[in-house]
Parts: sequence; structure tokens; C-alpha cells
Amino acid sequence: MENVRKRRGSDPHSTAGVCKENAPKKERQPFHFDLWLCLTLQNWILDFGRPIAMIVLPLEWFPLNKPSVGDYFHMIYNVVTPFLLLKLMERAPRPVPRTAVHLCIITFVMGASIHLVGDSINHRLILSSYQLHLSVRENPIIKDLKPASLIDSFELLYFYDEHLGHLMWYIPFFIIVLIYFSACFSDSEDQEKMPLSGWLLLGPSSLYYWYLATEGQITGLFLLAFLAMFTVRIFQQRKGLAPDSNSSFLFYSFSVTLLLVFLWVAYLWDDPVLRNKYPGLFYVPEPWSYYTLHIRESH
Repeated sequence: MENVRKRRGSDPHSTAGVCKENAPKKERQPFHFDLWLCLTLQNWILDFGRPIAMIVLPLEWFPLNKPSVGDYFHMIYNVVTPFLLLKLMERAPRPVPRTAVHLCIITFVMGASIHLVGDSINHRLILSSYQLHLSVRENPIIKDLKPASLIDSFELLYFYDEHLGHLMWYIPFFIIVLIYFSACFSDSEDQEKMPLSGWLLLGPSSLYYWYLATEGQITGLFLLAFLAMFTVRIFQQRKGLAPDSNSSFLFYSFSVTLLLVFLWVAYLWDDPVLRNKYPGLFYVPEPWSYYTLHIRESH
């Protein structure tokens, strides 16, 4: 027994050595080019491309009393985007709160589905000469409706489309982005820098987020998300943690988006019609309102 005790005590570092061998090594997180590319492509095609497809394709192919091509795009978006966000969370280098992520995904799908219905009818109104740069009650095809209570119904539809749907869609989206962003910091001294593929995706990604913030009328929400992202970055760096290439891609994308929003507002700062349409604290005109006012009317 004494010999056994001596053998056990003679190697005080044996247990530590075993722990070091069994301890998982932190690997550098590669840039998730496949997921970022899929997200960028589906955002441009399924979200930004929806109204364009409805305008370009012949109306005879999609009667007004049936789902349009844009509606089908939106349905696919509502399935593909949550799936890609979940796959992104699976690759987070640090654990994420799964309950919060699942609740955000559920709310995201519900908000995007509410928006699907409102946006579908809204774009049919555009085909009937509805003017996006005017309010609901100021539109010529709406203000003469009888009975007048129908106007209230269209205002309710506008509320679901432009307010409730957007908030339930984008708030959980930005929360998911922030959760993932916060999980992409580590104490590794050999962090991988953003590759060339990330820099190539930076422009299309930032331009889409500009469209998201302006057309979705969520500039205030976007600014809060960027401020939270900036705060997390400063806090983590003070702790000695460094961002990986994926968190850098998100941060640079949001930074360029902020610049694009600023330039957009400066360009339309003195537009009297759009000023009247967007009188709030944040004057950020919607691109499609600009289209119906200055582009479609000139053709």
C-alpha cells in the first residue's frame, strides 16, 4: 500500500497532464463564406427582388386575385432565412442561449408572415396607381372610397404591413445578429483576418442592409443595433478578447450601411414631398417612395 501511495504521489503533474491532453483546443473559426453568401443572395433575390419581379413579369401570369411571384418569393424567404440563421448559430464559437434564439426565430417568422399579407396587397395597390409617397388617406384611389370606413381598413392594413410586421420581423432579427456577434470573440492571439471573399461580400451585404433600414423604416432600430454591436466590441476588447473574421464582417457591414443611410438622407434632405410623407424624428425616405415619385412618374 505504501508503494502504491508513493507511486501516486511521485507524479504530481500526471493529473494535470491528462487534463491538458483531454481539454478541447480552441480552433480558429474560419470565415463562413457559404452561409454569408447564401444569406446575401437570398436577401437580394427573395426580399429586394420581390417587388421588382412583380413589376417586370406580365400581370396576366399572376392575376390580382391570386398569389403573385413576389408572394412566392416571400414564402420561400420566410423558410430559408430562419434556417440559415439557425445554421449560423450552430457555428458560433461560444455557446448561445438557445431558448432566446428559438423565441426570436418564432417571432421572426410570425412577423415576416404578417408582412407577407400586407405587402402582397400593398403592391397590388401600386399596380392600381397607388402612390407610395402619399399617406393612405391622401391617395387618390383611396380617399374617395365609400363607405368611408373602408379607408380605416386600409390604414389597418398599412399598420400591419409597415409597423407591426416590420417590428416583429426585424427586432428578433437584430437580436439574433447581436447574440451571434457577441459569441464571436475569443482570447486567441492568432485570430484569422477577414479573407478576400469577406471583403467582396461586404459591398452587397451593406447595400442590402441600407435597403432594409430605409425601406423597412427601421433606421432607429438599426442605430440601436449598431450601437449595441459597437458597445459589445469595445467591452470585449477591453477584456482582451479579439473579434474573429465573422464578427468583423458583421461590424464592417453595419458601419458601411450607416454611411449609406447618411448619404441617402443628405441627398433627399430638401425634397418637400418626401419631407411631408416622413415628418418624424428620423427623416429617412423609403426607396420605393422615391421610385413612385421621381422615377415612375417621369416615364
